[in-house]
Amino acid sequence: MLSSNDHLRYSRQTTIPGFGLEAQEKLKHSSVLVVGAGGLGSPVLLYLVAAGLGKIGIVENDTVDLSNLQRQVLFTEKNVQESKLDKAHARLKEMNSATEFVLFPERLDSENALKIASDFDLIIDCTDNFPTRYLVNDVCEILNKPFIYGALHRFEGQAAVFNFNDSCTYRDLFENPPNEEMAPNCETAGVLGSVAGIVGTIMATEAIKVITDIGEPLTNQLLLIDTQSMVFRKMKLQKNPKRPKITSLIDYDAFCGIQAVSEIKASAFRKKDFEQIIDVRTQQEYYQVNIGGKLIPLISLHDNLDRISKVDKTLVHCQSGIRSKQAILELEKLGFTNLVNLEGGINALISNNPEELL
Repeated sequence: MLSSNDHLRYSRQTTIPGFGLEAQEKLKHSSVLVVGAGGLGSPVLLYLVAAGLGKIGIVENDTVDLSNLQRQVLFTEKNVQESKLDKAHARLKEMNSATEFVLFPERLDSENALKIASDFDLIIDCTDNFPTRYLVNDVCEILNKPFIYGALHRFEGQAAVFNFNDSCTYRDLFENPPNEEMAPNCETAGVLGSVAGIVGTIMATEAIKVITDIGEPLTNQLLLIDTQSMVFRKMKLQKNPKRPKITSLIDYDAFCGIQAVSEIKASAFRKKDFEQIIDVRTQQEYYQVNIGGKLIPLISLHDNLDRISKVDKTLVHCQSGIRSKQAILELEKLGFTNLVNLEGGINALISNNPEELL
């Protein structure tokens, strides 16, 4: 039942012909799980909370980095090095105190995904990596829940609705993942911040359409967005009748061909245990916070091979562990066997081992 406050608060959308009080009631009694509170998650969460969603779950275990602020509009400069989950929750609760929030300060994986997702009506993947996309897709297929998809790449974006009313799934679009080198994320490929806003608001709109049963959701089609020419196109999708039905979860890192490297957890890291530390972040990131390592940005790695020992025990790190892993894989191809990745990078140190920071 909508309260008098609800009637006033949501009057601009309840007066829309075809929406009305019934649709607002559906929003109030629905629940959505948002995986990731970053570039896509920020606009998705802001608009779903503003629209009056009754219950929202947020899966996020990262901290705010200065480089996030260009597109992750939930956060401010004051939030740098703080928990994204905590700061997002505080901001969103100020927007709408009636929304119930369920917080998951962890990484979604094959061990916890089914349990986490089971309590929600619809799942929105706002991450930027293939293992999580396939994981979310398979969870939604097993639990028979709709999956709102979005992706970013430089000036481009994509959006779709999968697994809704027996529609195509993500595996009908991409049965097999690309290799790791062909699948850059925002950290390595870059993205225009405003593109995240465009795609994120489309994802939020699609979620509202699915929940309220209004309009025509992006099922069995992929929306392709090119902001350089400002052209929006739709590509029709078809179900693959030969594709096996998903009945269980797998190791998605292995499925996506993500190669393993030697790693150390942030909580176990001690500078004194390493003879050499290589920081592959940008100069700006380095001066913001560092652990005293040798600065060799990933983009100039091959120009600085003579500065990296092949003998000394060496830690390689970045902000989140992604670029440093890429650096190690490239160096191992050149014969380096002495490299260890800092799992979670500087972000993990800030949360779990800040005394090792300078």
